[in-house]
Amino acid sequence: MTTSHPLFLLFVLHSAVLVAAQSYRASKNTTSPWQTLHGNAPLVIAKGGFSGIFPDSSIDAYESTLLLLSNVILWCDVQLTKDGAGICFPYLNLDNSSDITFYIPNDSKNNRIYYVNGQPMQGHFSVDFTLNDLKNFFLVQGIFSRSNVFDHILGILTVEDVAKQLKKPGLWLNVQYDAFFKQHNLSMRSFVLSVSRRVNVSYISSPEVAFLKSITTQFKRSTTKLVFRFLRADDIEPTTNQTYGSILKNLTFVKTFASAILIPKNYIWPVRTDLYLQPHTSVVLNAHGEGLEVFASDFANDGLISYNYSYDPVKEYLSFIDNGKFSVDGILSDFPVTASEAIDCFAHVSTNSSGKVPLIISYNGASGIYPGSTDIAYMQAFDDGADVIDCAVQMTQDGVPICLGSINLMDNTNVIQTNFLSRLTTIQQIQPNPGIFTFNLTWDEIKTLKPSIANPFIGSYLYRNPAYKYTGNIFSLEDFLAFAKGKPLSVLISIENATYLAKSLGLSITDAVIDALNHSGYNQTKQKVMIQSSNSSVLIKFKEKTNYQLVYKVDEDIRDADDSSIMDIKQFAHSVAITKNSVFPTNKLFLTGATNIVSKLHSSNLTVYVHVFHNEYLSQAWDFWSDPNFEINNFVMGARIDGIITDFPGTANAYRNNRCLKMGNRKPRYMNPVLPNGLLSLGNPALLPSVEAPNPVLTESDVAEPPLPSVTKNTSTSGSGTFASPPTSPKSSGQTESTTYLLSSLGILLTSLLLF
Repeated sequence: MTTSHPLFLLFVLHSAVLVAAQSYRASKNTTSPWQTLHGNAPLVIAKGGFSGIFPDSSIDAYESTLLLLSNVILWCDVQLTKDGAGICFPYLNLDNSSDITFYIPNDSKNNRIYYVNGQPMQGHFSVDFTLNDLKNFFLVQGIFSRSNVFDHILGILTVEDVAKQLKKPGLWLNVQYDAFFKQHNLSMRSFVLSVSRRVNVSYISSPEVAFLKSITTQFKRSTTKLVFRFLRADDIEPTTNQTYGSILKNLTFVKTFASAILIPKNYIWPVRTDLYLQPHTSVVLNAHGEGLEVFASDFANDGLISYNYSYDPVKEYLSFIDNGKFSVDGILSDFPVTASEAIDCFAHVSTNSSGKVPLIISYNGASGIYPGSTDIAYMQAFDDGADVIDCAVQMTQDGVPICLGSINLMDNTNVIQTNFLSRLTTIQQIQPNPGIFTFNLTWDEIKTLKPSIANPFIGSYLYRNPAYKYTGNIFSLEDFLAFAKGKPLSVLISIENATYLAKSLGLSITDAVIDALNHSGYNQTKQKVMIQSSNSSVLIKFKEKTNYQLVYKVDEDIRDADDSSIMDIKQFAHSVAITKNSVFPTNKLFLTGATNIVSKLHSSNLTVYVHVFHNEYLSQAWDFWSDPNFEINNFVMGARIDGIITDFPGTANAYRNNRCLKMGNRKPRYMNPVLPNGLLSLGNPALLPSVEAPNPVLTESDVAEPPLPSVTKNTSTSGSGTFASPPTSPKSSGQTESTTYLLSSLGILLTSLLLF
């Protein structure tokens, strides 16, 4: 941001007002924890209802909001029809958020080009249709990344429909284009004054000074509040011909015709182009100093938010309402329940709180924030309140056990950018694609690599903390154990590929882990050690040789486990780790039901952990409102799981310390578990996802495995070192060495594209 930018000038020109604002707020309220203008809790304004899930301004969007929230303001973007009726519709152009183009050809006479604030806009507009005409069209989801299953079934509502039928606690009318409607001989002023005499309107907002000034006198003695809405800082306000950034410097002027301002959230917390936060501005304190309330807009759980929030929308809300310096007076959100959750449950929670349920187990440390299995990822997990930190053990060429989330170095290091690319090989017993595996390099060689941060949703352009993409140091198992020793932490050591390592490479990963634990003194301390594996033979060996807690991991999604499989598991494990879909099966990100697998395992005295919880909205079912905190709540309160395995332990720890968990029957309605299949039951039958085959049942044959093989040495010499030679996949008839090399090179290229 340059020093000539309007927002930068705002930062530096108001120091005197800032002091006055602080004094004003202190004199107004000395007891409330809220640093709003009047000391009240911030309001939640539902933009078009629950528009993050349902089509904006639809009956289901509004009704679902009121069903879940008792204290909320319903937002309606007002548009006028040809016959002067007021409808709630999010855009001036009907093409987005309605199915009008399904019924009216784009070349029809109603497909017009109009100038709006001096800019051409093409489409279908409400001014060319009567209210009766619009009854032939239905609402659709206007954000294409959201689900379309509720499209084409919900009609367009009038302002009176929203005000009267829904028995709302408050109604907010937003008048965005008064000047445009005047050009078409329609009076938004007359409509607003008329409707306010028939229904209770709590707020009226507009980005046009002339419109608000035209109704100021009529609402002077009314409880209705007028709000000036700021658009982008460089946009021109049509009445004054000034930019909104310029008007923001003269809040005394705004106070003459409004009692509040509505501003985009980046006016308060500017975000750089690389999506990292800049310091907050003084705009909230400046406005409060003028006696203006401040409402912030543009909040959505599935939108692009700063990397500083680690994809946790509650964390973003808290930066606006509970930062110790100021609080906005209200939040305009597509996901009003999450905004309410932040206010009701997460704000003003003591940092000394210490929840106990669920148990928080890290996934390669705090690998959602830093490269997994590194010193900084483990330190972050510890600082964030994880109860258990984990090490997925891999073996190096020279037999050193190390912590790394994948046996393939291409998954979590920069190895493909190094000279070690020549170590590429294909091992069908591990994966079908070529890889460079930890046992292809010595420990000293691996220490020269840069660990890379995981990006499980890179296909949707959701990147994790890119400024720290290549940071931290990979831990050996002994490094990991030394880090955890003496801290109020348990450790979980995950072991996979033991059979292959022993049989093909002559490496005993189980013995290496036991030796490291003994050498580090964990066999003589009370610090809890957990051994996790999806191979029963590994856990059986540990049961024979140690007294550690054993966790059987089920990688595949299951819907049930037969009695014989559970009895078998009880012979060698204390706990079971299952997938999220094994508890709440989903289809196209909608819940399709709930299993009883957790209660069944509990009845056999097996503790149940669930993996893997991420923060990114694409990892949560729509039923969980693209909210990682609400997802955790449903697994804890609904399924009664004992622990979660997560790459964002800070989010899980904040959840278990939230106030609403201690409210008992007084907790908000939205803190109750959702009804599985509830959302899908409201969808358009023609758009529902096709029925999928049910997940399988875990059987005894899935659990039982032969004992681990004896260690067999199989070595050869290559280059300057000696290393185990993994068998390569057999060549088909006629396949040449050059063909194999070509396929391997193609694998490298494809992997590179996916990772980078």
